[in-house]
Amino acid sequence: MGKKKVITKEGEIKEGATQAPVEVSKKGSKKQVINGVAHIVVSYNNTMISIADTKGEVLAWSSSGALGFKGSKKSTPYAANLVAKNVVEKAKKYNLLNLKILVRGIGPGRESAIRGLAASGLNITALMDKTPIAHNGVKSPKPRRI
Repeated sequence: MGKKKVITKEGEIKEGATQAPVEVSKKGSKKQVINGVAHIVVSYNNTMISIADTKGEVLAWSSSGALGFKGSKKSTPYAANLVAKNVVEKAKKYNLLNLKILVRGIGPGRESAIRGLAASGLNITALMDKTPIAHNGVKSPKPRRI
């Protein structure tokens, strides 16, 4: 085998050293994201929004249940609007400018969540509907034999 290379805290590389490597942390660096993708999942019971970068790494997320709404209040348009405002507020830390919106599902908070993201001041580059649509459904049962 070859010699061990150890990186010290100062950044020097020592060959043949027997010390354990020291991890250098990136404590002060924040990720800067200009383009993001907002995934809105709307159901009859809840509204969930997550904002990710273009690679798919989630920057911020929120749901109406996480904001404290319970029961049937989670599915209201008012709760969806507050979820959108909350998740944009969390994502502002990353200097987000442009947003692509992907909506999945049907429910009462669908339009309100989109309007909440649009009113946040971000540039909306695209709005896509990714609701899954069944084409043929399940196979029908065989006829009864008596």
